[in-house]
Amino acid sequence: MATRRAGQRTLVGRIDPDVLAFTVGRDPVTDLELVEADCLGSAAHATMLSRLPVRPRILGARDCRRVILELRRLMDLAGRGGFRITDEDQDVHLAVERMLTARLGDVGRRIHTGRSRNDQVAVDLRLYAREQLFGLTGETLDLAEVLLAQARRHRLVPMVGRTHLQPAMPSSVGVWASAHAESLLDDMYLLKAALDYNDACPLGSAAGYGVPLPIDRRLTARLLGFREPIHNVLYASNARGKCESVILSAATQVMLSLSRLSEDLILYSMPEFGYFRLPPAYCTGSSIMPQKYNPDVLELVRAKARRVAALTAGVTAIVNGLPGGYNRDLQETKESFVDGLKTTRLSVRILARLCRAVAVDPRALRAGFSAGVFATDRALELVREGMPFRDAYQHVRGHLEELQAADPDRALRAKTHDGAPMGLDFRAYARRVQAGRRWVKAEQRRCHAALSRLLGTRYPRPVAGKERGA
Repeated sequence: MATRRAGQRTLVGRIDPDVLAFTVGRDPVTDLELVEADCLGSAAHATMLSRLPVRPRILGARDCRRVILELRRLMDLAGRGGFRITDEDQDVHLAVERMLTARLGDVGRRIHTGRSRNDQVAVDLRLYAREQLFGLTGETLDLAEVLLAQARRHRLVPMVGRTHLQPAMPSSVGVWASAHAESLLDDMYLLKAALDYNDACPLGSAAGYGVPLPIDRRLTARLLGFREPIHNVLYASNARGKCESVILSAATQVMLSLSRLSEDLILYSMPEFGYFRLPPAYCTGSSIMPQKYNPDVLELVRAKARRVAALTAGVTAIVNGLPGGYNRDLQETKESFVDGLKTTRLSVRILARLCRAVAVDPRALRAGFSAGVFATDRALELVREGMPFRDAYQHVRGHLEELQAADPDRALRAKTHDGAPMGLDFRAYARRVQAGRRWVKAEQRRCHAALSRLLGTRYPRPVAGKERGA
């Protein structure tokens, strides 16, 4: 007969050890990414509790200041890598509460009044996402600027334009590089939309049905720098998972842009093309072939694009079909969300560094032109001389030998309309980049100012030896 084991003690009761391990999953690791966000949410909640018009007071003003000072200490501890979440804690929320109680006693035990771990994790993820999106937006603009610099520098270098990977029409390195930059600039619309979608506060919805206390949800939203609270308390709970899916979808579009850029660079740096030379420092060697310089960074970006897309699909699949209200299924979306955002930011940063060092070989690019590449241009020249297009098409198709002496530089000079090789508007591109930077910096300053007022000290807190938000 099996003996019954005593459960492990947690803040929310005793739990069978195997059940605890199964339900905790990887939260003690994943939730380390959310320590700062949880402390910020707790600071706002404590401030709101200290202002509730109830007697006796749930939390006095002096106690609130003590809580915030302790939360600042925990944020610093996490920044130094000293914050630990145990299986008994289960997650970051109970770990923070445990540490507050250990230091502040009864004050720490009051901190959870009027909230649930449901709205805690929801606000944590939105605060975390906001910082990650600020960082990703700036880094995406950095990469776009690198590509535009390459495009300007090599705007008059001819390059064979391809369809179906086959030689098609005369183009330029300027068109190629700025096309990838423009893709990233269009991705900015999606990142901005994701930030706008994220800019609402679920804190105070508790388990999804409100609480019988006169809590001030607009105050906590304002303290945390959100535009407003999510109005309906049940929707504040139901939006969990959907919000992560929206943000990951925007990140997936950025990764799709990176994947196509990476594939082009892999292809055009092959010896058979030789259009571009990858920086050796960004290529790895072979364990057996001494001559090899492999485009591993680009191949990994290409693979990571597929992985982020898969993470997005996984989060969407988990949310799909869930009933209203909180369900534990949502725990499985958290790791994918954190992983997807970190992977996207890492990929953008490494690709910006690589692209800055890519060398262009004008001789190899010109050597890639064959007579057929000029066929469409010649047909249109005949049209300008009065020949119907379909007759010109058939004529050129039957006389490709007439194009042997065609000049790629002359072909570029003939294309002057908007977006063509001689019609690229680099000033317009620069304006888009600068507008994006002004917008994200203004939003970041607004949110950080709110958090600085909440904490009573400058935010972000300095983190020694670590790139913030990376």
